[in-house]
Amino acid sequence: MFPVIYSDKFLLHQTGAFHPEKPARLTAIKSALERAVWANQLDWKQPTSIETRSPFAWIEKIHPAGYIHLVEELGNEGGSIDPDTPVSAKTYDVALLAVNAWLDGVALALKTGEPTFVLARPPGHHAEPARGMGFCIFSNAAIAATYALANGAERVAILDWDVHHGNGTQAVVAQNPQLAYCSLHEFPHYPGTGKATERGGYENLLNLPMQAGSTISDYQPLFETRVLPFLKAFNPDLLIVSAGYDAHHDDPLANISLYPEDFGIFTDYCLQITRKIVFGLEGGYDFNALGASVVATIERCL
Repeated sequence: MFPVIYSDKFLLHQTGAFHPEKPARLTAIKSALERAVWANQLDWKQPTSIETRSPFAWIEKIHPAGYIHLVEELGNEGGSIDPDTPVSAKTYDVALLAVNAWLDGVALALKTGEPTFVLARPPGHHAEPARGMGFCIFSNAAIAATYALANGAERVAILDWDVHHGNGTQAVVAQNPQLAYCSLHEFPHYPGTGKATERGGYENLLNLPMQAGSTISDYQPLFETRVLPFLKAFNPDLLIVSAGYDAHHDDPLANISLYPEDFGIFTDYCLQITRKIVFGLEGGYDFNALGASVVATIERCL
């Protein structure tokens, strides 16, 4: 059985009718997974509730308490962190639950030695320590990696195949020699970070900027000659994948031309590194493309 960590509570983070990061993203993925021919092999798991395990202590290892409380206050008053990142009445609790889901994914992967998928929102890879941005509230992948280091892992790698560079994740990883970060992203594009020259304080960053219009024929050589050697040399005890699907050809927010089967190819490469993988949802804003791409990812793990 393949674990998918999901809760309907993730739909309660409201961003507005015309915002691309909306609850329907998750329902589209869930519907696509339920239609898959292997749907009976999915083990749908509820994330640990925030009443049972408060993730605050883990979030605070990445984000200062003042920022965390700001998110909570914005939810009470209504507002936004930046023009792209609204905060509604339920956002704070949903963002906490999303962190718990990522932590649950780590715990499962470390325990079973097998991959899992965290189907949660809001996304996280743009959230820098002192500020959220780009639809992201808390830095889910970085928090999950820190949690893994405290729970038996000595080295954790993060692969980010979202079409946008994960500036928030990079800000954390660059300062920690037990972490490594690899990102393939459209450049120049939001948020403007992720140059190839950004290597981190411990040479633990690998940024691979991609040109608009890039296809799988551009990605595969980089996976084979750059991504796999970098991650295999790091020899992680756990691989966290910031699984954004906005590099799909049909996505409205970017200009890369990947297709669902291409994300399956990416997954095959990940499985060459380790089967201890946490796939966590980041971007992806065309519903059909999003559902089909997540199906392709999980299919390669089964």
